[in-house]
Amino acid sequence: MAMEASEIERLIKEALPDATITIEDLRGDGDHYAANVISSAFAGKSRVQQHQIVYAALQGRMGGELHALALQTSAPT
Repeated sequence: MAMEASEIERLIKEALPDATITIEDLRGDGDHYAANVISSAFAGKSRVQQHQIVYAALQGRMGGELHALALQTSAPT
């Protein structure tokens, strides 16, 4: 089952209200996305910790509704 980009953005925004999010559907199939997430919550966190925050926001949908997510994260500069 495919997942809409708007749903991915909504879930991330719920967890990270200040986030600036850009999502691209890489194949047009609703299963393979690239996301760039910028949030102050990432300040002082390693890249792995930043990605874990985003994956937690997706509430277990990775590997199910959402097959692949190429993720770039950063704190605002």
